Amino acid sequence: MDFAYDARTEELRAKLLAFMDEYVYPAEQVAHEQRARLASPWDTPQVVEDLKAEARRRGLWNLFLPDAEHGAGLTNLQYAPLAEITGRSPQLAPTATNGAAPDTGNMEVLAQFADEAQQKQWLQPLLAGEIRSAFAMTEPDVASSDATNITTHIERDGDEYVVTGRKWYISGAMNPDCRIFIVMGKTDPDGEDIRRQQSMVLVPRDTPGVTVNRAMQVFGYEDHYHGGHAEVTFDHARVPVTNLIGEEGGGFAIAQARLGPGRIHHCMRLIGMAERAIELMCRRAVSREAFGKALAQQGVVHNWIADARVTVEQLRLLVLKTAWLMDTVGNRGAHTEIQAIKIATPRAVVDIIDRAIQLHGAGGVSQDFPLAELYAGARTLMIADGPDEVHQRSLARREIKKYL
Repeated sequence: MDFAYDARTEELRAKLLAFMDEYVYPAEQVAHEQRARLASPWDTPQVVEDLKAEARRRGLWNLFLPDAEHGAGLTNLQYAPLAEITGRSPQLAPTATNGAAPDTGNMEVLAQFADEAQQKQWLQPLLAGEIRSAFAMTEPDVASSDATNITTHIERDGDEYVVTGRKWYISGAMNPDCRIFIVMGKTDPDGEDIRRQQSMVLVPRDTPGVTVNRAMQVFGYEDHYHGGHAEVTFDHARVPVTNLIGEEGGGFAIAQARLGPGRIHHCMRLIGMAERAIELMCRRAVSREAFGKALAQQGVVHNWIADARVTVEQLRLLVLKTAWLMDTVGNRGAHTEIQAIKIATPRAVVDIIDRAIQLHGAGGVSQDFPLAELYAGARTLMIADGPDEVHQRSLARREIKKYL
């Protein structure tokens, strides 16, 4: 059986690996130093803009978008190994290649569901990397793991929609370049079909009534490179009815279409994070001694590294299978596998990074290595895009149904 990538994927892998070695990894410390000197921690360090320019010059731009009209035209199977590579430096590489969440998901929504005027106003600047965006769905006062619980109101008033509600952990909203929110709320809160109550509207950041209240921390990190995660209030914010994405009542379906690719993208990058952790484990193991011999000679270290390698190889094959199914039978046909990777990948990668932290001792939880931030990011993905337990519930139901 031939596991080789096709010629285009191999070409892009080679370009991306060279870009990482020559530019991204050396920029990690530079970015931290530049950010410390910025007037606001939410401003973008110059080295990030330099990386974006270099990525565009090398043809490493908008690789995530399968629509050839707007993106690179890659299949999920072709993009998977590329996303894995960017996951090795999750703070810089996705942004440098214009492939960072939540912009990727938002661009996919706009490419699939927005009308021509909406695409011209918002999609084109996003594709060019000129602005950033945010996706406002999660709310602090309800269990947002069930999207039908959301309470934000989107009420029609003549030629306008009036948006009222409170959202939180709205990724990217702290970035000053974030110009547009895709807001999910209820246009028909009393509708009989709970999956037709929701709609999505475009709300510019400077709309009166929109207030970015505060940055939400993730394990103490503010995630500046990602644009932060904000609490946002919409207090009777008015937008034209032409800002509706798709049709009224279509918000739930759009959200599901958005989350499928988002989940596999996260899992692809998680594998890259695990590879970075394994590399750091091995480098630490051969450079440190304890109790008279190198850490690389300790049996428990052997077990950690071997188990990590086996786990990553298993996960990669499952993610590649999922990507192939999404390409060949669609997201619905790949439903079981999408849920499987969402459950398995964050859990396993958290364990790998945890072992790498343990091997580094105090250094593992310090700012001198990327492991603590990698751990925080991986652990958060056990909640993001639907908690693991929600996917376990759905997956188990599908399995049990076969025997009824």
